[in-house]
Amino acid sequence: MTSIISTKNIVKSYSNGIRALDNVSMKVNKKEVLVIMGPSGSGKSTLIRTFNGLETFDSGQIDILGVRLDSQPDERKVRAIRKRVGMVFQQFNLFPHLSILDNITLAPIKVQNTSRVEAEEHALDLLSQMGIIKQAKKYPSQLSGGEQQRVAIARALALNPELMLFDEPTSALDPERVNEVLDAIRSLAQKGMTMVVVTHEVSFAKEVGDRVIFMDSGKVVETSTPDVFFTNAQHQRSRKFLNQIEK
Repeated sequence: MTSIISTKNIVKSYSNGIRALDNVSMKVNKKEVLVIMGPSGSGKSTLIRTFNGLETFDSGQIDILGVRLDSQPDERKVRAIRKRVGMVFQQFNLFPHLSILDNITLAPIKVQNTSRVEAEEHALDLLSQMGIIKQAKKYPSQLSGGEQQRVAIARALALNPELMLFDEPTSALDPERVNEVLDAIRSLAQKGMTMVVVTHEVSFAKEVGDRVIFMDSGKVVETSTPDVFFTNAQHQRSRKFLNQIEK
């Protein structure tokens, strides 16, 4: 299989001596949906943020889409990666003063020099895929949380990324809005998008994930397929975590 992401012995420590990432080695293959799970503070978000240079690390190396990152930040490489990797955060981070359509077309026009006509056509197609094309002329404050997060997904897709990163994309949503966003991510999986998803949504991980990584205290504790992880987790720490979130 073609490896899209490969990390080797990634270490990141904070000034208080705590290791956010402790010799993390893992891979993500092309068209794979990798789900990262673990308790708060386990290093999940820190790890995913190293993939596009939002977090630096102390030692180790990351190969992503053929570009190698190491502990010495190289802005040229980071910029090259960010043009090919989309990311969706817990918070929607939409520009409140721009319409939904303008939020999505801003990056293609500014970064890729796409014509406004072409950018708007693509944006409307993405909004249609997300089920919210009727919201194109509205502003973020006029949309629900679930709708805003789907706009954030459409905005990330507007640059035609080869890889999508999701950092707990449903954690800021009301429970009834969660499925709206998960359905949008499911649709991307069905189209073969390579994705790394940090989430606590067990049903989503079971249905869509190809593999699950469980992290604790900055370490990768267990890596397995969803059917194994959720029915026969190999490590006691994994089983304790699953017992807590499934109660």
